[in-house]
Amino acid sequence: MTLPTHIDTVGAACAHVLMTPEPPAKLMAARAVARAWRLGRLAHRFEAAMPDVPARPAAPTLLPPNQMPRRGRIGSERSRIAMIHALAHIEFVAIDLAFDLIGRFGGEFPAAFTDEWMRVGADEAMHFALLDRRLRQMGSHYGALPAHDGLWDAARETAGDALARLAIVPMVLEARALDITPATVTRFEGAGDHVTGRILRRIVDDEIRHVAAGTGWFNWATNGRGLDAPQCYQILVKRHFRGSLKPPFNDSARRQAGLTEDFYAALAS
Repeated sequence: MTLPTHIDTVGAACAHVLMTPEPPAKLMAARAVARAWRLGRLAHRFEAAMPDVPARPAAPTLLPPNQMPRRGRIGSERSRIAMIHALAHIEFVAIDLAFDLIGRFGGEFPAAFTDEWMRVGADEAMHFALLDRRLRQMGSHYGALPAHDGLWDAARETAGDALARLAIVPMVLEARALDITPATVTRFEGAGDHVTGRILRRIVDDEIRHVAAGTGWFNWATNGRGLDAPQCYQILVKRHFRGSLKPPFNDSARRQAGLTEDFYAALAS
């Protein structure tokens, strides 16, 4: 897929991804934008406004978190499909989160920031494609079940502050995936579903790089402003995250990503 000829800047390209609603088209748009940037076809300009909320596909039905049906034990195929569907939805929203980060804040950073987050956006598209394909192998598909409507809240909450966005999305939400995904892999493999287990292992390896990208650029920005990075992180999490950081933490994976305990230990509840 190639981009429409009138899209020739990073900002316009990111807005194009966000305003593409249906999953197959969004995947193609994400890949096309990442490729166009890599080939030098997009100017490093950010004049396009990012939407407050991305365009939504016709399915899945989006529900408030407290209205989501319970998935049950992962031993049954039905519960495994529900879990994979929930993970696919997270990855689908993560595509928009990556491109919104670039389009909204890329002008505050050097071009290397766009380089890194374009790769993240392409990763998220690949993760979604893997999970959707797995759903189809199991006789389902993305959109067949309802999904959580609270995932964009973090983007809305941090829309005005690049540091807050980096702190909350990669350094809280994606870091949480490092904590919980290994146990999810074990549960799938314990149920004999090694195919999904392999997909999730691949995803968690990529998520380490995503958290590292967030932490690295957070450190770059705080250092540039003369701020103490862990202290600034703690202030922003308390201000913008509607929840608590709950152990156990995957300290080893977090350290690999540069997210050391001096950032989050004081916030643990």
